Amino acid sequence: MAAVVCSSSMSFLHAQAPAPSTPAPAAQAPAKEPEAEANPFAPAPAPVLPPGMTGSDVNDPRYKLKPGLYNAGEAALGMKHVAFLKKPDAFQINATSADDPQVQKTIGQLGINVAKMPKHMQMVIAQLAFANSDFAFQGNHLFQGNFYGVNIYDIANPAKAALLTSLVCPGGQGDVSVYQNLLFMSVEMPNGRLDCSAQGFPPEPPPAEGHEKERRIPAAQKDRFRGVRIFDISDIRNPKQVAAIQTCRGSHTHTLVLDPNDKDNVYIYVSGTSFVRQKEELEGCSGDAPDKDPNTALFRIEVIKVPVAAPQEAKIVSSPRVFIDPRTGALNGLNNGGSHDKGAEKPADTNQCHDITVYSAIGLAAGACSGNGILLDVKDPVHPKRLDAVNDPNYSYWHSASFSNDGSKVVFTDEWGGGLGARCRPTDPNKWGADAIFNLKDDKLSLAGYYKLPAAQGDTENCVAHNGSLVPVPGRDIEVQSWYQGGISVMDFTDPAHPFEIAYFDRGPIDPKMLVLGGDWSAYWYNGAIYASEIARGLDIFELTPTPSLTQNEIDAAKAVRVAELNVQNQQKIVWPAQLVVAKAYIDQLTRSQALSSKQISTLQKAIHGAEKSHLDDKSQAKLKTAAASLQSGSTAKSPADSARLQALEEILNHPAA
Repeated sequence: MAAVVCSSSMSFLHAQAPAPSTPAPAAQAPAKEPEAEANPFAPAPAPVLPPGMTGSDVNDPRYKLKPGLYNAGEAALGMKHVAFLKKPDAFQINATSADDPQVQKTIGQLGINVAKMPKHMQMVIAQLAFANSDFAFQGNHLFQGNFYGVNIYDIANPAKAALLTSLVCPGGQGDVSVYQNLLFMSVEMPNGRLDCSAQGFPPEPPPAEGHEKERRIPAAQKDRFRGVRIFDISDIRNPKQVAAIQTCRGSHTHTLVLDPNDKDNVYIYVSGTSFVRQKEELEGCSGDAPDKDPNTALFRIEVIKVPVAAPQEAKIVSSPRVFIDPRTGALNGLNNGGSHDKGAEKPADTNQCHDITVYSAIGLAAGACSGNGILLDVKDPVHPKRLDAVNDPNYSYWHSASFSNDGSKVVFTDEWGGGLGARCRPTDPNKWGADAIFNLKDDKLSLAGYYKLPAAQGDTENCVAHNGSLVPVPGRDIEVQSWYQGGISVMDFTDPAHPFEIAYFDRGPIDPKMLVLGGDWSAYWYNGAIYASEIARGLDIFELTPTPSLTQNEIDAAKAVRVAELNVQNQQKIVWPAQLVVAKAYIDQLTRSQALSSKQISTLQKAIHGAEKSHLDDKSQAKLKTAAASLQSGSTAKSPADSARLQALEEILNHPAA
């Protein structure tokens, strides 16, 4: 989308120096593209589908829902809405016109030139300064980031969630992570101040005549902060900032990294996507191309080391060059191979990661890095090393990533349009702005299939793939995912070549006549519920309900998994308890795939029912073992997934836990 705003999760003021292109491994020729609108904020004639491509379904009940902010029409399958909490007043712009002084003040603090900006676009950008963003979870607390700060909720009872405290601390985009008594927050926009105050900085002077469209870096300010803030949340109602680590490009997102061999420190991977600040504001910063300055702040990430007992001593300890060409040493060693976006047909260098998901249990990380998906070895978290890189002509902007629990697959999302464009219309190809699912074997990625929200959305609904997390249903790979105003979709990608939707929730557009910033930024499963960060409205909480593709036993087995903390980009290995409800979930799956006979199913169900009724006495446990012994000889499992389910079921029946 337009560079003045973003091409990645609504980051601001991209001002990147061009650099020579070097082909990425296995680069492919760009696909032919349709005509796309020049202004993603206003409805425009929809493009015609390219030959051989299909769009989303207009017959889906989600397509023509009634519009509205709080009273929009709703459609759901397999999801029950159990709670909604409106954004606190301090996080609302409460303006309906671009001429409102609050709108103009907000835009001025962001350092954005509005001289040639349409009024409706000014409203969207002002709304963004108060947008809800990402989540982190700890115990009974939910931390909801916002471009204006953080809100902390008590979710001990999800149906009766309540706001505990609001921390006003502008600077966008407010992505959060939590570890023990520490809260981390990303700051990227130029209105962030060291002291967290909301006053911002003086507006930039108007540009000279004829220079209105030029991108300008805000004047250096000694009190500006762009980087990662660290708060002490020992008193959950009164967070205290204890450190603020400055970075050259700010922190669009960050990833909490835990080293199994280092209990005294945690690490933060910083992904900056915005402009490089002047050296007058932060010494050592350079936005030059690498052939002009080998120390450029482009083409790298930052690693912050945080001593847990002394977070005030946190500092940057490395700046890994994860895009380097290992053969030539060129820093700009990867590019996107060309995109289907209008004006982006030629290959462009990848100089930033948007988001990095670290899976320490397998020593790997998946980086969604604008033009590429990359695989990193993170066994030494201070010095991550690139193992593989892929690109795709169907992708516009590699946004985020999730591993399957066994580490055999990676789901990458494509944020085509940067979150502010309608990208789920019937004429938008269903391979664009979608998920790409890769098999992962021997540290190499290979494309297996695509998944896109199947329901068509309207011209005024910003809709594209965004943040999601695994739903811990045993025996299956399932992800719940946000799609901005496309709502929430729950996808099964157990077979990566044939992913399919098993549940959803959606609302109608906020406005029927113009695109208004809104929709679900993140949708994550945490300890039995799904939490959605709705950009404009607030916090939504859901429960899964049974469908033909998901049984109550599978839902209950997912609820049996409990974690003490959840930072989705610090992916933790899911371990299921050896409870009989988990066994029942496996039986439901084996029944669905016809891997067991009706007689076997009946025998298993009777044995489990008897064990539950008798509270696992010796007699009932003996019957479970007998049922387990007959599994392998009588089964007709035809897939690796069913074979794994049979093995896991047998283990539980032989060693059930109370």
